[in-house]
Amino acid sequence: MDSNLVVRALGALAHESRLAIFRSLIVAGPDGMAAGEIAQQLGVSPSSLSFHLKDLSHAELVKSRQEGRFIFYTANFDAMTSLIGFLTENCCAGATCAASNLPGCCEK
Repeated sequence: MDSNLVVRALGALAHESRLAIFRSLIVAGPDGMAAGEIAQQLGVSPSSLSFHLKDLSHAELVKSRQEGRFIFYTANFDAMTSLIGFLTENCCAGATCAASNLPGCCEK
């Protein structure tokens, strides 16, 4: 993963509202959530939500799609996995450690 993108992603997540939005989208899964639903769930004004979603989109952590008159947002799971991989790439100098035993995302 490009280090500039890592810095943008970590910067985007380093804000309480953006982190809450991203975590909500992770919980929502691949279907995502409509912008209005995110705003209502988190108690964020639509203009504030738009600002935060733009920042998360710029960091490539969220994707959007239009369905009718609604915009749905989903977490970019590939970017999330790449970010985690980048952060743990050289964990424990290659020795087996707790990080290597983490369960995969969305495993059932």
